[in-house]
Amino acid sequence: MFTLYPSIKPRERYTLTVDSPHQLYVEESGSRDGIPVLYVHGGPGMACDKHSRRFFDPEVYRIVLFDQRGTGRSTPYAELDGNNTEAMIEDMERVRELLGIEKWVLFGGAWGATLSLLYAQRYPDRVLGMILRGVFLCRQQDIKWFLQEGASRVFPDYWQHFSDHIPEAERGDLLQAYYKRLTGTDDLARMAAAKAWSLWEGRCASLRPNQNLLDNYSDPHRAQSMARMQCYYFINRGFIDENQILKNMQVISDTPSILVHGRYDMISPLDNAFELQRQWPASDLHIVRDAGHSSMEPSISDALIRATDEMAKRLRPDLQPDEG
Repeated sequence: MFTLYPSIKPRERYTLTVDSPHQLYVEESGSRDGIPVLYVHGGPGMACDKHSRRFFDPEVYRIVLFDQRGTGRSTPYAELDGNNTEAMIEDMERVRELLGIEKWVLFGGAWGATLSLLYAQRYPDRVLGMILRGVFLCRQQDIKWFLQEGASRVFPDYWQHFSDHIPEAERGDLLQAYYKRLTGTDDLARMAAAKAWSLWEGRCASLRPNQNLLDNYSDPHRAQSMARMQCYYFINRGFIDENQILKNMQVISDTPSILVHGRYDMISPLDNAFELQRQWPASDLHIVRDAGHSSMEPSISDALIRATDEMAKRLRPDLQPDEG
């Protein structure tokens, strides 16, 4: 089984000013002359971390990371003003222009897969290939599965903690109920709602319980941006048309892609990737039989590293990643 590449540090860091009041954290690592790859993190509202660089052979890839608006080291933190999908697509293009990259590979998981697909459909000539994990199409049925009825039947004990945070009279629309609290002026109520939301996702993210993962999701700082921004995006239907991604797949039908999806993904069920692959002849779907959603599950990490190595061989046969 393949494991993450050794830890490396960024060799360059940038602050990219976009629309006021937003500034983005951007970094580069790996080979200056390598295959450019953009790591598109999940969420909305999550951020890159110390492991994000480790899915790529640093001798083969020019690794680009950025924290999306309102997340991680981008500022202002958890800011919703000026934060929408259209803006994020254009942010990715601004990062490409900043670094003078002609074309790149997109590596995105969950919401990062959503955003990667939308960017590729907007700028197909800028994309060499795509590696997508835990595909999330951001349809109403996908949002409802996770936040109203679906995953609740698989994890009724965890769901009880999530839904009991809301008075019974408001549970018919948990998304609206949480939105009211996560965007309200009561700091204690906002933080409590953020923690309940984040714990629900963290508990659903892996096939087997993972305390390190739960600690990451329940970190108060991360929980605030993740819960607040996810809720904001989902109540606005991802700021896209219903089924927009599948309707526009002809734009990128020839773009090579590797899809990695856990069979027991309870956050973004397998039908997302299955439906996408059916309309994408150039894509390969790898169903990981013993995993859920998280990229840090060993079998998912293994599949993703195999995918980045395989993509490198397709794009640059002269660059052969280590087989160890």
